[in-house]
Amino acid sequence: MTIEIRVPTLGESVSEATIGRWFKKAGDAVKADEPLLELETDKVTLEVNAPSAGVLAEIIVKDGDTVSVGALLGQIADSGAAPAKAEAPKADAKAEAPKAEAKPEAAKADAKAPAVKPGPDGSLPIMPPSPAAAKIAADKGLDVGAIEGSGVRGQVLKGDVLAKSASPAPAPVAAPAAATPPAPAQARAPSPAADADREQRVRMTRLRQTIARRLKDAQNTAAMLTTFNEVDMTEVMALRSKYKDVFEKKHGSKLGFMGFFVKACVGALKEIPSINAEIDGDDLVFKNYYHIGIAVGSEKGLVVPVVRDADGLGLAEIEKSIAAYGKKARDGQLKIEEMQGGTFTITNGGIYGSLMSTPILNAPQSGILGMHKIQERPMAVGGKIEIRPMMYLALSYDHRVVDGKEAVTFLVRVKEALEDPARLVLEI
Repeated sequence: MTIEIRVPTLGESVSEATIGRWFKKAGDAVKADEPLLELETDKVTLEVNAPSAGVLAEIIVKDGDTVSVGALLGQIADSGAAPAKAEAPKADAKAEAPKAEAKPEAAKADAKAPAVKPGPDGSLPIMPPSPAAAKIAADKGLDVGAIEGSGVRGQVLKGDVLAKSASPAPAPVAAPAAATPPAPAQARAPSPAADADREQRVRMTRLRQTIARRLKDAQNTAAMLTTFNEVDMTEVMALRSKYKDVFEKKHGSKLGFMGFFVKACVGALKEIPSINAEIDGDDLVFKNYYHIGIAVGSEKGLVVPVVRDADGLGLAEIEKSIAAYGKKARDGQLKIEEMQGGTFTITNGGIYGSLMSTPILNAPQSGILGMHKIQERPMAVGGKIEIRPMMYLALSYDHRVVDGKEAVTFLVRVKEALEDPARLVLEI
C-alpha cells in the first residue's frame, strides 16, 4: 500500500509554492511526521511532514518546481512494498478524463448527425460544437473556433474544451503598434570575462522576491517621511538589570528591551490614532486595536510576526510571544496567519550594530519604529556632562495619513515612557 504526499493548504490567498529542497531521497526510510521537504511561498517557508512511516517510494517533483495546493509531491510505501506507479498530476488527470469520454460522445454525435452533402471538393463541412462544449467554452472564456475537435467531421466535444482549459495558456500576443509598450525590464550589463567566472548566480527565493516587491511598492505608494529622536536608556537598563533574574525564574522568559518598546508604542498609538490607521481608497480606517508586528531576521529573509492585542498583555506575555515567534522564525515554522493583520511595526537594527536607519513601511500600515544600537555618549544632564547609554529612534510614517506634529509627538511619548518606565506601569 502507498500513501500520497500532497501539497497542504498554504493559507489565505496563497495558491502555489516552490519546492525548496527535499530532505530525503527516493528509497530512504522515513518516520511518521518526519520532515520530508521544504516549501517556499510568497509569505513563509514551511515543511511538509511524512503522513506515515515507510519508504519514500518516489519523488514526483524536484527542487525548484512550482506546485499548487493539493498537487502530488511523492509517495510513501510500506516497508518492503514495491513502489507503486505514481499517479499523474491533477491537471493531467483532468485533461485525460475528457479524452476517455470522447469516443462515446463522438459516437452519440455521429448517430444524431444528419446526412450532409459533400462540398464541391468532396470534403464534408466541419460540424458545429456540441452544446455541452459550447457552454463550457463560454463559461471559461475560450474561443471554441480555436479548439481542435476530436469528434466526427472535426466537431468540438466537451472533452476537447476541458483539455484545452487544462493546458498551459499560450504565450501572450504582442501588443498592437498603437499601444503603449511596457517598460523594459532593467538589464544588467554583462561582466568582464575576467570577472564572470568568479560570479555565482542564484535565483531569488519566493520570500525574497515578495520582500523586494512589497518594499518597493511601499516606496512607490506612500508619501514616506522619517523623523528622529533619541532616548536615554539608563532607567530601562537599570530596571532590567535589577529584575531580569527574578523575571526569568518566575515567567520562564528573558526580560528584553522589546517588551518595553511595545508597551511604550501602544501608549503612544492610543494618543496618536492616525499612526495606527491605514488608507482604504478615499477612506481612513482607524483601528481601535493594537496588533504590533515585530520584525525578525532569519536565514530566509525578514519576517514580521504579529503580537495581537498587545494593549491587553502584560510585559511577561509580550516577551514570551516575541521569544516564541523568534524561535519559530529561525526554525522556519511561522504560520502565515501569525504574520497577518499587524497595525504597527517595530524593527530593531541595533542587534546587528546599526546606529541609525530609515525603516521602510510595512504596507498598508502607516508607521514603523526603528530601534538602534545603544551607545554610550556624553550628554548634558542638569548642567553637567555625563556618559549615558543612548539610542536613536526613527519613525517612518505615511505623510498622507500622519502629520509631522503627530509623528514628533509620538516619538516624544515613546521617549518619555522609556526614560521613566514607571509611566508604563501607571499608564500615564
